Amino acid sequence: MADLAKAKTLLEAQLAELKARLDNIETDLAEPMDADSSERAVQMEDDESLEGQAAVIERSINATQRALFRVEDGSYGTCMECGDEISAGRLEARPESVLCINCKQKG
Repeated sequence: MADLAKAKTLLEAQLAELKARLDNIETDLAEPMDADSSERAVQMEDDESLEGQAAVIERSINATQRALFRVEDGSYGTCMECGDEISAGRLEARPESVLCINCKQKG
């Protein structure tokens, strides 16, 4: 069984880092556009990239929050597909994992 206290600590730290990164991106996106049209075009391209990064971070935030919920309800560390225990190494590398490595490779 997974060390739930350690997992919770790791997940909470991961969540805080992800939220800080998202806040930084949102701050950058909120900056007004430059009046120079050529500079504005560059900023628009940068904003598109930042919006893509924000979407990835939001998915990671959601996965991390779901993992914290699983810690609380006692299902953390159990594969959602087959019901087997997720290896400690996998959880250490990807604490938000919901599938064991065998089920992950099948999908």
